[in-house]
Amino acid sequence: MALKVKTAETKVVLVNLLICIIVFYTVYYVVLSVCFAVFRIKMLDGLAPFDFKTNPSWINPYYLVLVISLEITFFLCGLLFALVVEEWVWDYAVTVTIIHIIITSVVMSEFPLMLHWWLALGSGVISMICGGQILAYYLFKDNFIYPILDDF
Repeated sequence: MALKVKTAETKVVLVNLLICIIVFYTVYYVVLSVCFAVFRIKMLDGLAPFDFKTNPSWINPYYLVLVISLEITFFLCGLLFALVVEEWVWDYAVTVTIIHIIITSVVMSEFPLMLHWWLALGSGVISMICGGQILAYYLFKDNFIYPILDDF
């Protein structure tokens, strides 16, 4: 049994993925800029979205900016992804997160092994998926695809 994939469907998925990646990093840098201004940190580091090496400390304003901006970005992107992809928010959220992990590893020249970074990333992905899927359900419930579970 051969796998049949239409070129048009693949193109739509790749275009949606590209849009989601652009939205993700645009929102990330905007939220970082706002957080840097709110916390009065003098210089915005261009590599801040990829910084997992900062020591976790609740009294370190730079660390707080990194964590807060990550969480806000993931939540907002879940809502924005719902507008772009309509119903498959979880799929695009996981894919964009995996791409972010790969880019982070390349930019920082090592794989992130910091537990605090993974916890922040994991909670961000959960909020992205939940917020986006709920919004997609309420916006597009008339044409939402429900799985057929009769075969299980």
